[in-house]
Amino acid sequence: MSDMLILGYGPAGVSAALYGLRSNLDVQLVGKDSGALQKAHLIENYYGLERPLSGPELVETGKKQALALGAKIDEDEITDLMFDGSEFVASGLKGVYRGKTCIMATGSARKKQPLAGMAELEGHGVSYCAVCDAFFYRQKNVAVLGSGEYALHEACELLQVASGVTLLTNGEPLTAEFPETIRIETRKLKGLVGEGSFKGVLFDDDSEGNFDGLFVALGSANATDLALKAGAAFDRGKLVFDENLMSTVPGLYVAGDCTGGILQVSVAVGEGAKAGLAAIKYLRENR
Repeated sequence: MSDMLILGYGPAGVSAALYGLRSNLDVQLVGKDSGALQKAHLIENYYGLERPLSGPELVETGKKQALALGAKIDEDEITDLMFDGSEFVASGLKGVYRGKTCIMATGSARKKQPLAGMAELEGHGVSYCAVCDAFFYRQKNVAVLGSGEYALHEACELLQVASGVTLLTNGEPLTAEFPETIRIETRKLKGLVGEGSFKGVLFDDDSEGNFDGLFVALGSANATDLALKAGAAFDRGKLVFDENLMSTVPGLYVAGDCTGGILQVSVAVGEGAKAGLAAIKYLRENR
């Protein structure tokens, strides 16, 4: 088990790692890709660059810096994060990672599906966390919106309690292999059905599909999804954290684009340093 488990190896994650490593801590970084920097052609507005770097180049440079100081780095897609009161356990497609503290630096939250009725029905039959809410759908018919590994994870979680699970791909191609026990519906969606509580979905051919609940699992799990699974509190859809970037779960920190605000490398690096220093202090005070 590492002292500091960092989800995301972009500027915020690596910045936090450097402070942990220089404090002689065992640091584990886990990331899927370069995140938002994957599409950054040239970065010129960051201090200390002798020449402009592409986003992927900057990420690779940071990873090499962390490795040189002794960090462990794994490329994996994290689908679940749990806290048992003493350690954080992050489950990925390739392995399981444990830490005494955890810093989420997975980038900004993805855009939500712009379906009619989605915002109004969130929390009223529309959920973003199968681990959190599956209990309320025992022996009920539910749907999962998504088409990839994260959707697969959520659907399999629901299979254990629901009477039936349907995957709604909304016309997107499947990027994961789903078991035969999960029904696949590939038609595009127009919106959600229900007033006050979710009743089902409206397909583009104007037919309806009736479900007791809808679980949204688009793309990969982000900081918001993972924090929710770990038990962190939210207020009006936003993650709650204090001046030291710690969430309401002791030892769970956020840094970088996932905190909102100005989405710049310089800000991410600063927040990574802040979260890293706070995690170091937390570990020293709770030995």
